[in-house]
Amino acid sequence: MNAVQLPAPRVSDPAVFGRVAVLMGGTSSEREVSLNSGANVLAALQARGVQAHAVDGLDALLQQIHAGAIERVFNILHGGDGENGVLQGLLSALQVPFTGPGVLGSALTLDKIRTKQVWIAAGLPTPAFRRIPRGGDLRQAASELGLPVFVKPSAEGSSVGVFRVLREEDLEPAIAFAAGYAGELLMEQMVQGEEYTVGILGSTALPSIKIVPAGEWYDYHAKYIAEDTQYLCPGMSGDEELQIRQLSLAAFESAGCSGWGRVDVMRDRVRGLQLIEVNTAPGMTSHSLVPKAAAQLGIDFEALCWRILEQTLPEVASA
Repeated sequence: MNAVQLPAPRVSDPAVFGRVAVLMGGTSSEREVSLNSGANVLAALQARGVQAHAVDGLDALLQQIHAGAIERVFNILHGGDGENGVLQGLLSALQVPFTGPGVLGSALTLDKIRTKQVWIAAGLPTPAFRRIPRGGDLRQAASELGLPVFVKPSAEGSSVGVFRVLREEDLEPAIAFAAGYAGELLMEQMVQGEEYTVGILGSTALPSIKIVPAGEWYDYHAKYIAEDTQYLCPGMSGDEELQIRQLSLAAFESAGCSGWGRVDVMRDRVRGLQLIEVNTAPGMTSHSLVPKAAAQLGIDFEALCWRILEQTLPEVASA
């Protein structure tokens, strides 16, 4: 795993994929990002000759499956049913191949709390945390963990509903959000250090990316809007780069994931590398990170989408 090496593409004929639905949009809080990602993936596949078309949400997907219009699915439905195992269970039952992890990996990793519990059981490093049920006491949890902390929904993405709590008074917006939020919240010790992400493609961890936002932290604005966020790839060198890639792949696989995804990691100044979360349907926008990492290996966006779609083919297709 010292040098990043990917196997050669398995197929060259786009006809082997048949009719492909690029599933995007949906109803989650990440709808707009998903539509952006989906449009990029659709254009890339079509440019390679794949018979692909856009499908917005699960209801439309079901209609097309029942009509016999779909043979496989490229899932770029961020958040909600696209990443919580619902889509994966449905497609598995209907025997329609799809990109990304299956039911277990998808359902587990959308829930940040349960993912951290699995990592802890596996002996992998992740920041200390508290689970905040609806109506839970954020002040008590903060007192137990000690400031600074992050407060975030356990089952959302794209930095939606994330609060950075440096001082006691910073808890007020998080408490107000919690009062109207139906799900569980995660309160996590803030890592004092650098932020990284590692893309996973099959059994390969791609080169790490160090994220350097212009502001104080990597929020929604820095992810999707700002043009001054720096992405350094590879983010580390030598043994450190090897270590973060090995850790990320172990985190991905221990959470029941396969296919492709992204693991977010931070390097604490005292505790070293700390696992933050897994994304099983990563963004594929102009700001997205898996395409940036793949580009370091000479894999352009179209080739990346092709390789992801290849994962839906049976192994005999490569013979």
